[in-house]
Amino acid sequence: MHTALPDFVAPLAEGLWAIDTGFMRAHFDAAYLVVDAGRAAFVDTGTAFGVPRLLAALDALGLARDAVQWVIPTHVHLDHAGGAGVLMRALPAARLLVHPRGARHLIDPTALWAGATAVYGPDEMARAYGEAVPIAAERVDPTSDGMRVALGARALEFADTPGHARHHHCLWDEASGGWFTGDCFGLAYPELATPQGPWMLPTTTPVQFEPDALERTIGRLLARRPRWMYLTHFGRVGGTEGEVQRLGAQLLDVLARMVELGRRERHLAPAARHEALMRGLLELYAAGLHAHGGTMSRAALGELLAVDLELNAQGMAVWLDR
Repeated sequence: MHTALPDFVAPLAEGLWAIDTGFMRAHFDAAYLVVDAGRAAFVDTGTAFGVPRLLAALDALGLARDAVQWVIPTHVHLDHAGGAGVLMRALPAARLLVHPRGARHLIDPTALWAGATAVYGPDEMARAYGEAVPIAAERVDPTSDGMRVALGARALEFADTPGHARHHHCLWDEASGGWFTGDCFGLAYPELATPQGPWMLPTTTPVQFEPDALERTIGRLLARRPRWMYLTHFGRVGGTEGEVQRLGAQLLDVLARMVELGRRERHLAPAARHEALMRGLLELYAAGLHAHGGTMSRAALGELLAVDLELNAQGMAVWLDR
């Protein structure tokens, strides 16, 4: 029996819901619930603090905990997989499907947590991400390129998709004609949409941003001629093949401009380069959004994208140093 959906759960299509995990702010971080013939899967989990929302979605839809067959993080960055261990602890029948390069970090999250703690500090880790819960190795299945799994009568297919991270896979949902893209098809915050539609920007979070690989990945996703893209940051975009192709072209254009910016500033000393990248990225994004019909001020855009500007600049620096 269904009950009223919480306001953080949005129905998208038959058997598909987006869940705002509440990380950072509203409309920033999404997990997806896929249901077919009484069987369920979560794609991305948010942090440990988002897990009660995922479980509340099951409750509202009348789904028992043991109806969940699969938990599928697109990659192991903590805004996508930080809650995986806590979630798996609540789902007795679920198996975790993860890219083979990321599996060890969810079986034993010590190194993953230590790396993030070195960046954010222990207080911020406790405040923003919660706890690291390991997942028993016997409940973890590594994926492979082209691998297909069944969810009820629904087929889900994995694609190895480097560029944002080498431990990233995307998931094709045949039933809806859409990709669960994690971070490979960029960011599309609702605040940046205009009457012309969503406006996209790539995410180049450290430490494995590789623009050539990301360009190939975006091309591969577009080659399937999807009708929808299900972004973690944030929500569903598209609606037609043509609109998804437009979004992909716009995303690739911004990526090319970011690469050009990075190469122009690459020879500066690290601190000066970071400041130049931060300034250049904000200028690039403001110009792109304005050309798309956006009216947000540069200052407001800088505030909205403060975290993305910092992380994108850091990730670009790691790429340039390689």
